[in-house]
Amino acid sequence: PKTHITLVLLKMTDQLDCALDLMRRLPPSQIEDNLSGLLDLVPDLTEPLLSAVDQPLKIAHDPVTKREYLLCDYNRDGDSYRSPWSNKYDPPLEDGALPSAELRKVEVEANEIFDIYREMYFEGGVSSVYCWDLDDGFAACILIKK
Repeated sequence: PKTHITLVLLKMTDQLDCALDLMRRLPPSQIEDNLSGLLDLVPDLTEPLLSAVDQPLKIAHDPVTKREYLLCDYNRDGDSYRSPWSNKYDPPLEDGALPSAELRKVEVEANEIFDIYREMYFEGGVSSVYCWDLDDGFAACILIKK
């Protein structure tokens, strides 16, 4: 039984290495289509591939606040994405990860500040700031798309 588990893990590691090698060789201009096709072929690698392959930032619309926000790994939980404006997941997710109340205040303020910065220096586009709690503090991700 232990050998079987080792072989399955080794097989998944080999598949991931091959998938990543393939993605490096395919045209970057078609990364979304190539990644989608690869995920259809090997659905067990969805999480590791989505975490390892950089994709162009996508824009979503928050139905609550009517504001746009950027999608990335740092606001994704499963197939849902959390808006930095309303703190709600779309599609709705009842047990999604949320920043603590204190950190949420920091996130809201950071979004307001970077929204002004983006407008002043990029003259358009979309910005999003995401914060999450760590055992010994917090981390943040700041995204700007022209």
